[in-house]
Amino acid sequence: MIYQKAGITDLFTTKNISIEENIINLAKLPLHHNPGEKFTYSEGLDVLGYFIEVVSGIPFDVFLKKRLFDPLGMNDTWFYLPEVKSERLVPVQMKSDNGEWVRYPVTFYNPYYPIKGAKRFFSGGAGLSSTAKDYATFLQMYINGGELNGIRFLSRTTIESMMGNQTGDLWGEESGKYFGLAFGVVNEKGQDLGGQGSVGTFDWGGYFNTEYFADPKERVIGVIMKQAQGSVFDDTGWMFRLLAEQAIND
Repeated sequence: MIYQKAGITDLFTTKNISIEENIINLAKLPLHHNPGEKFTYSEGLDVLGYFIEVVSGIPFDVFLKKRLFDPLGMNDTWFYLPEVKSERLVPVQMKSDNGEWVRYPVTFYNPYYPIKGAKRFFSGGAGLSSTAKDYATFLQMYINGGELNGIRFLSRTTIESMMGNQTGDLWGEESGKYFGLAFGVVNEKGQDLGGQGSVGTFDWGGYFNTEYFADPKERVIGVIMKQAQGSVFDDTGWMFRLLAEQAIND
């Protein structure tokens, strides 16, 4: 309610607002808690996106395209799709009361934001549209230790820090995971529980039920693209991962 009253934009929007304007408003609000005390899903990555704009001196979308997407060959990854690609956007679906799939309506956001609206909000933590191939390419750079096709994007030590335990035991000893910098990471207990991958396997998901995992030890990447919202509960994500890891044949 505090965020809403302050006019904070979350995730993505068709409104005529920039990440700079959003973070300046956010900076006036109190923290949920002191850093490291708890784990809270927050606007932190949006703050980082604006920080990149300040340091680089260029808009965040330009930075990503110039420094990551173009060199990686991620030609289908955009905040807002060019007109020639707009017809490829998969509509967001939801289950109706009778169990049929229908188009998700406009709620507090417009699900067609990648092709409609002001197209000015470049969120640090949400909003990109992509393909399974492009995202697998991005993950490949990570499991290569920050390099792909002879181009160095991140140092090995930076990757190690990003995949390191940033939350201590805040997720609990029995979870089988800890949280790195924007990734859930499997620890030894998680590996031993089975079905999650080797120690160091990292994963997360998207707002519209996209899911991915990458197992650096086994050199396995899994990306599953679902475009759904509302009360959507299915087993495709964990079953896909389980079957992919089971299929490894030495």
